[in-house]
Amino acid sequence: MDFGLVLQTDPPASRVISLMKRAERNGFTHGWTFDSAVLWQEPFVVYSQILANTTTLKVGPMVTNPGTRTWEVTASTFATLNDMFGNRTVCGIGRGDSAMRVAGRKPNTLARLGEAIEVIRDLAEGREAEVDGQRLRLPWVRDGRLPVWMAAYGPRALALTGQKADGFILQLADPFLTEWMVKAVRDAAAEAGRDPDSVTICVAAPAYVGDNLAHAREQCRWFGGMVGNHVADLVARYGEHSGMVPEALTAYIKGRQGYDYSHHGRAGNPSTDFVPDEIVDRFCLLGPPEAHIEKLRALRDLGVDQFAVYDMHDAQETTIDAYGAEIIPALGD
Repeated sequence: MDFGLVLQTDPPASRVISLMKRAERNGFTHGWTFDSAVLWQEPFVVYSQILANTTTLKVGPMVTNPGTRTWEVTASTFATLNDMFGNRTVCGIGRGDSAMRVAGRKPNTLARLGEAIEVIRDLAEGREAEVDGQRLRLPWVRDGRLPVWMAAYGPRALALTGQKADGFILQLADPFLTEWMVKAVRDAAAEAGRDPDSVTICVAAPAYVGDNLAHAREQCRWFGGMVGNHVADLVARYGEHSGMVPEALTAYIKGRQGYDYSHHGRAGNPSTDFVPDEIVDRFCLLGPPEAHIEKLRALRDLGVDQFAVYDMHDAQETTIDAYGAEIIPALGD
């Protein structure tokens, strides 16, 4: 199992770079960041410095979207980083939550997302693609490689992931839901004539190492609210009891009363007080190292290739170090 570190690009960027260097020293293989231009600093600028200050770490957004930038700009940015640092980027992409809504726009349609996945990958790897009716190619790309991993929850998005994406990003660490969603992605891949095992599975969730479970829950409760934004979209589309989405995912948002993006992804988010302890425990990894190892082994047995640690809480360095000292080595067996 690979391990990634997920951060927000809060200033100063030097701290983000320092934490990513620390992660690489501790055995993490991927460095991810949020991508929301109003809420945080521009991640692609920061990626250049992360890559320059690490040796093998791969970087990318978790996640970008097809509406914030034109597709040829996104592809060219990835391709430039790859040319400079040796194909060390991954394009995590989704419909767009905070990046679109904070700017007063709706998330992108799945049809637009599916088209963007293919166009961005083709352009970044040096192939011709059509953008807004115009055939384009980046003539300077040589030996480019850009895996595109899609974030998804709902049935149509899971199907699209299996049909077109190189990887699947699932932003929660509940084994029951992971099994259900991984199966949906792999079934869709098989139906599309693809090798289901060729789709990389990445589970991303907060991890907090320590014995004070009550404190860990409060530091990670924000995550249930962030996931709740996507769940609310699914309930609006399919209904609460449609059978299209497991009720284990939809039931907890009944008490949701809206969401304030100014606290997005941050401990103490007042918009997430509706999230019960049960959901925090199911969606996150909390407790002593042994508890993390046990849950990660269960996820690995379900086919998860990477666990990406959301490290937005008051124990960033100690979490990275605990994973490097005790948890990552245990998952190498």
